[in-house]
Amino acid sequence: MKITGYRLINTTLDWGRPVGDVNGFIDSGVTALPIVVVETDEGIEGIGMGMHDGIPHLFEAVEGEDPRATSALYDRMIARMFKIGHGGAVFGGIGALDSAFWDIKAKAAGQPLWRLLGGRDRFVPGYASGLDIALDSDGLTAYYADMSDRGFTAAKLKGGRDVRLDADRLALTRDLLGRATDEPLVMLDANESWNLPQAVRYIRHLEETVELSWIEEPLRRWDAQGLRRLRDSIAPAVATGENLTGLEQYRQLFDAQAVDIVQSSAVWGVTHALRVAIASHARDLPVSPIGMTSNYAVANVATSLPNHLLTEVTTPRAPEGVILDCEIADGGLVLGDQPGGGVALDTAVLDGSTDFVWGGAGGPHVRSSRAGLELGVRLPPREPSPE
Repeated sequence: MKITGYRLINTTLDWGRPVGDVNGFIDSGVTALPIVVVETDEGIEGIGMGMHDGIPHLFEAVEGEDPRATSALYDRMIARMFKIGHGGAVFGGIGALDSAFWDIKAKAAGQPLWRLLGGRDRFVPGYASGLDIALDSDGLTAYYADMSDRGFTAAKLKGGRDVRLDADRLALTRDLLGRATDEPLVMLDANESWNLPQAVRYIRHLEETVELSWIEEPLRRWDAQGLRRLRDSIAPAVATGENLTGLEQYRQLFDAQAVDIVQSSAVWGVTHALRVAIASHARDLPVSPIGMTSNYAVANVATSLPNHLLTEVTTPRAPEGVILDCEIADGGLVLGDQPGGGVALDTAVLDGSTDFVWGGAGGPHVRSSRAGLELGVRLPPREPSPE
């Protein structure tokens, strides 16, 4: 079997609510989802999700190769970007192609990816995550009540600007989850918006009213010493790693013992998730994959990991034209039996594409100029986006 070509597609996901974090939000709740379809000479096609960045250049490293050589092809793509670097959005291009190769490999074997990877149980335990910074109390209640009805007993909220508001929102969510368990778990994601003194003060204020299971991305992703000092100063576990684009970037966190829960993003692909999990397992650390919108190839990985903790589950909705062999129930993901990674596309999506949109200047991928430059626990409003 040989790789012969690829197609790039964008479709959209309508979340049905505003989505975002402390860095901004998308009021329409409609986002684009990049897809790559990898073609082979045997007619088996692989579907990968991640990003489109760098794919024309990356494809030079894999064209004509057997897509089932997933680990070797992953390293070939990394090596191809040696001079210009594989970090940032290009790492999402590597992840999309990598996930497509794994999809082909599972289809060729006639197995669902979770079984091919060595999983015993199709169930992936998860936590609910609404990307909910823009939701008021009613919106928060609607989302987390629905996820509670689906069996979730753990939830992660977005926050980091107003400690009193965050405390109220966390308490509300905890009580909603408490309908099904005596021990609901709530977490807070600050999306790298604090400096160290601010983080310590903020978390200690929160701890006066609510028990946090973990605090996510409290400081910049590379600040190993700061994260270690924070970890020594607070009770909640420190979770981070989703924005690290390459296994080598975890080294400082591991060496400094700066992380309690190791994260990897679904858009970085299957091989990255496997390697991060192995490196973490060697250090007795649990892993928690993030970003399971419809990037279910990485959800398949979780079934085979001895150190998997919980996977982030954001929405029961499927993107336009995407067919998912997966159910959100019982507090997690129930993966299906179809050969491959669990994602199929209908004809309408295969024949067309939308523009890629992720919030523009006001979206959650735009860091505030004041992030990390505050000491208070109730911050001024985020500056308005330019006209």
